Amino acid sequence: MKIMAVLLSFLLLVGCNDTIAQNKIKVPWDKWYFTFSTPKDLPAQVTIVKLLDTDGYGYVFKTVDQPQGNSTGTWGAYIGKGIATFNKADAPPQMIKFCWDSIIDKKTYETTLFFAADTKKKMITSEPAWDNPSKTYYFRYMVIGLAPEGKVRVWLQSNGKPNIEQTSTKIITISDKKLDMCKRVTNFPNGYEYSEGMKEFIKDKVYPYGKW
Repeated sequence: MKIMAVLLSFLLLVGCNDTIAQNKIKVPWDKWYFTFSTPKDLPAQVTIVKLLDTDGYGYVFKTVDQPQGNSTGTWGAYIGKGIATFNKADAPPQMIKFCWDSIIDKKTYETTLFFAADTKKKMITSEPAWDNPSKTYYFRYMVIGLAPEGKVRVWLQSNGKPNIEQTSTKIITISDKKLDMCKRVTNFPNGYEYSEGMKEFIKDKVYPYGKW
């Protein structure tokens, strides 16, 4: 596992698209999409994303669809949106590595997601759409939740039902002196400041302001 992690990290860091494709599959859709979500008034910003898909191709996203969310106290069952402008790829992911600023924590985090085979399997399955059985629904919309304490969770949006958490995903988040790819990568080089809305929301609440 350690050797595989190092290899995948290297492929992402160099942005290589000429990797050896393994277990290549024919997907039933043109693109899949991933979006980020944050709790209400506890914003975060994602600065860079590197992705390795199951066909062995690497992607680098420097322009990212930024987190949007309105969950209070705990994650909502239907968070996230479907199609994103920038966050998309051709084949399901093996690994996603990204840098993000948690404004409420006033620090930068570096998160790596290692996906198990069941995520790929779910993403290429289909069923009749809940609102129109004559149409087909594919589980190709991923949501990545970013919360205080650097907590990260991953879901696939379901077919008119609550999101499906990808509990088999291995999630590693580091910060401070442990930062590697994300060292000195931030949208807040001059420091973080709370907005008036954030100050009002966290007033009299105990950090991390919910269970994430």
